Amino acid sequence: MVSKNILALLMVAAAWSGPVAAQAPAATGGAKPIRIGLIFPLTGGSSDMGNSARVGAEVAVQEINQVGGYLGRPLELVSRDDKANPDEGLKIAEELVTKEKVTATIGFCNTGVAMKALDVFQNNKSVLVVPCATGTAITAKFPPADSYVFRTSARDQLQTQFLVDEIVKRGLSKVALLVDGSGYGDAGLKDLEAALGRANLKPAAVVRFKVGTTNLEEEMKQARASGADALIGWTVGPESGVLSAARAAIGWKVPQFGPWGLSHASAYEKSGGKVDGTLMVQTVLPNTFLERNSSFLRAYGRMAKENPIGSMMSAAQTYDSVHLLLRAMFDSKGDLSGAALKKALENPSAPYRGVVTTYERAFSPTDHDAISANMLWLGTWKGGERAYYYKEDERRATIIRRKDQGAATPVAAASAAK
Repeated sequence: MVSKNILALLMVAAAWSGPVAAQAPAATGGAKPIRIGLIFPLTGGSSDMGNSARVGAEVAVQEINQVGGYLGRPLELVSRDDKANPDEGLKIAEELVTKEKVTATIGFCNTGVAMKALDVFQNNKSVLVVPCATGTAITAKFPPADSYVFRTSARDQLQTQFLVDEIVKRGLSKVALLVDGSGYGDAGLKDLEAALGRANLKPAAVVRFKVGTTNLEEEMKQARASGADALIGWTVGPESGVLSAARAAIGWKVPQFGPWGLSHASAYEKSGGKVDGTLMVQTVLPNTFLERNSSFLRAYGRMAKENPIGSMMSAAQTYDSVHLLLRAMFDSKGDLSGAALKKALENPSAPYRGVVTTYERAFSPTDHDAISANMLWLGTWKGGERAYYYKEDERRATIIRRKDQGAATPVAAASAAK
């Protein structure tokens, strides 16, 4: 069955004049493919989000190619494993952009890996869409007017403020921060302290730990000794699970909050289910009442037998990234250069009805982040599956939360804070 989104694109293509447009519904066999680079951690501790992102891209490409690809040309994914290693990510970025000559790249789940590779895309004027990595600096490194870097995940500046607002709403005021020692942890801690400062709060304790640790009971006891009434764990999936297991082991009953990494399947597995009841930031959650959401999950399930999905957010945000790129290709009217795709992404001709949201205008010349603060949900683990924490949110989710076009970008927000 052809999706309404693809049919809409074919109608746009058919409206063009000339022989190129006449190819729109043609079969893709034998036509020169359009190659899209994928850079994700497919092995190691971040592989749950990396492999989910890869499958999300594959689902999108499969359905696009089934209806003729881009003007008769199939999309082809050139997938690479960055192993969550910054040096490997840099090497792969250079390979895809300068040797493989991909049309554009979708990639990165780890902030530190992304940051080391950004210059490759910027210097070569090659479009990069980041569907997973959330470090605020990723879209703040270059001014949007000049930048070739776009993002469909919620930056940490939004996630940290969302969590602090929730904590304040609950009347909590003594927050212990348990933060990993990676670049992601460093940047997250900076955003957390800034968000707490805006609420006139200071951390009750800041406890750092190494990525890869398998026991955090001593660190958890240190946090408890601070008298904290809430806990924010800032780290990726496996270590989020280790935090939950440690909290349960010492019998500390304070609520545990976390960024989107707390929703990864590895967090559930590493905790032995102890993440149930924790609270995390989400852009999308399973919802049978949303047609695009449920149809995507069915398509994902046919391609990858996972229960639960390693990272639904990674999968959905990557799926939407592929479709946003495809629309930019149509809007650029045959010019697939980096400059033309950048302009097309910033100036879409029509909305895209995606899995995460309906993107009326995901990006603009002054804003390369597709997610704004009003689009976030408070999620939780419930019986081994992700769910809305508030029942009323589950009911409200049928009303699509569209991007707030007036929201401050990281660059603008940073300037305002000076």
